[in-house]
Amino acid sequence: MNLNILPGNSFPIGATVCQDPEGVNFSIYSKNATAIELLLFDEPLAAKPEQVILLNPKQHRTHHYWHIFISGIKVGQIYAYRVYGPFNPQKGHRFDGTKVLLDPYARVVVGQEKYSREAATGYGDNCAYALKGVVADPTTYDWEDDKPLGLPYATTVIYEMHVGGFTRNPNSNVIPEKQGTFAGLIKKIPYLKELGITAVELLPVQQFDEQDVREPLINYWGYSPLAFFAPHHSYSSRQDIFGAMDEFRDMVKALHQAEIEVILDVVFNHTAEGNEHGPTVSFRGLENSTYYILEVDDSSCYTNYSGCGNTFNTNNPFVHRLIVDCLCYWVREMHVDGFRFDLASVMSRSITGDPLEDPPVLWAIESDPVLAGTKIIAEAWDAAGLYQVGSFIGDRFAEWNGHYRDDVRQFVKSDLNIVNKLAARIMGSPDIYPQPDREPNHSINFITCHDGFTMNDLVSYNDKHNEANCEDNHDGANHNFSWNCGIEGTTDKEEIEILRLRQIKNFFTILFFSQGTPMILMGDEVRRTQLGNNNSYCQNNKLSWFDWSQIEKQADLLRFVKRIINFTQELEIMQLDKVLATVGVTPESSLVRSKEKVNLNEVPNISWHGVHLGRPDWRVDSRTLAFSLKHPESGEYFHIMLNAYWKPLIFELPLLERGKSWYLIVNTVFASPRDFNDLDAATKVIGVRYRVESRAAVVLMTKRE
Repeated sequence: MNLNILPGNSFPIGATVCQDPEGVNFSIYSKNATAIELLLFDEPLAAKPEQVILLNPKQHRTHHYWHIFISGIKVGQIYAYRVYGPFNPQKGHRFDGTKVLLDPYARVVVGQEKYSREAATGYGDNCAYALKGVVADPTTYDWEDDKPLGLPYATTVIYEMHVGGFTRNPNSNVIPEKQGTFAGLIKKIPYLKELGITAVELLPVQQFDEQDVREPLINYWGYSPLAFFAPHHSYSSRQDIFGAMDEFRDMVKALHQAEIEVILDVVFNHTAEGNEHGPTVSFRGLENSTYYILEVDDSSCYTNYSGCGNTFNTNNPFVHRLIVDCLCYWVREMHVDGFRFDLASVMSRSITGDPLEDPPVLWAIESDPVLAGTKIIAEAWDAAGLYQVGSFIGDRFAEWNGHYRDDVRQFVKSDLNIVNKLAARIMGSPDIYPQPDREPNHSINFITCHDGFTMNDLVSYNDKHNEANCEDNHDGANHNFSWNCGIEGTTDKEEIEILRLRQIKNFFTILFFSQGTPMILMGDEVRRTQLGNNNSYCQNNKLSWFDWSQIEKQADLLRFVKRIINFTQELEIMQLDKVLATVGVTPESSLVRSKEKVNLNEVPNISWHGVHLGRPDWRVDSRTLAFSLKHPESGEYFHIMLNAYWKPLIFELPLLERGKSWYLIVNTVFASPRDFNDLDAATKVIGVRYRVESRAAVVLMTKRE
């Protein structure tokens, strides 16, 4: 190589292509390193670098940033680092010059075909088996006027999905080389559009360590990050070096053309480097005591608030900067619409692990102008017991509502002492979110997600069955609030299958007639099963993949889900940005009353009932709830009856003004197509009472004769 080396600049961080003069500026953070080598490779799988360039601290260091400018190289250059310094774990230092390190700011990662986690963990040089970065220029992609969609939460329906698992099944009708890729997802956009969802929330697509799992299994979910700026290599169908970057952007652009947003599940709570026995891939070898929270009384050990061996030190100023830079990159250059923060409560911990009232990194995310139009969603808890649902910082963060999941599950399975809590969940959880200016749609309502049972398994299993994970069934949650409807697992008994299908429709009915932003799990609309496995993080096989044959087998349920999504998405009463006004008796412990008197004929409102009008049953042993939703401006008026009792019950119906009648929209006890009817095809209800069968949900709507 004919290279011209200059001191370079400390900014921007990472490898940046420059035009005047032409070349690449490299900048990387390390506070306690004594020397750094920049390694330049000719090929992604090269065992040795073609060039090794020593950074002189007198010329190539500013504060804690090491930097160099090299003319004569360009886009596509493969690079990595060796970093030298003290190896003194008792003081938090784990420098190891035998390890080749990945740039934390790398936009593209190569070397996966030969990467060895074992080589990065053991003693000795791992150069032949290390991951490497690639110099990229993200500004050259043709976006064709694309930009993030900026859809409001009030009109959002989220579909949580796994990019690989969505089309990896051979029955996906995606050509083999595109199965399980960003390109494969593009082929299924018409399915997503017809389903009625408006946003896909993708399980981690940042480069992760597939080997971070017990052999012979594979890390499937991706909650084991290595490079936060780089799309995961295995999700690209292309063989060229920039395939993952460009194919990801092709997918985003195609989803935006279908008016579907892209939300990334991001994992800033830990990395794949694990605990003190883990590999040295990047952060550990660059500046261990900066990037990780270490035990106060023994800095050789990692504090484990994530449950994955280490905890990313998110409120350290340098780590804080990396996180915000990363999020802004995915918005500016990759056009994503938002982020869901895995175990977000970790990000509220101080550099010593203590909870902070005003965590700097979260306020920086909340206030950053680049991120101002994005959705930011917190999983507001961590693995060490910090639970912040309802108290997460700021005005912008929406939250996964774990209470919603648990309370709806318990009601549908007929548990005791749950009706008053269910009422609050249906209203958008004002008991959890009492702030008067908080939108109810900042509650992300879900019943299932990747972590736990699928909807089918929720009604088919009492216990988890995780033996395939090779952990003696000790992994995964033990408390699932599930009920198998009488038989554990699969069955040919018709009465059990009928009940299970009804229970699934009950779940969907409650979800889509609740205030808040609904989220459903990939495949729940066609009864995807994991055979009772509630922790399929390591199951990269048909157990976790979307089974496209279920679209025909479960056509009736799929029709029901499509109809209820598209129906409720058109309703003004389901797109409110304020908590509904309440009429009559409310559960005092659960619902917030407005201090101002309002005219209920002028504002959207909800009224609570039981089997008798105006007399909701808040008793411990109650298993029924009815409520009326009314929107004076749009004229929308609904009466919803929920019977989780094991016998039919007669519910009184609200009286209507002359010329109006009730019409049956939903009755989950009926078989398709009678289970869901649009208003223009709905059956008129005769009389002032309605029989709701056991374990059933009924939705009525008014219209003029």
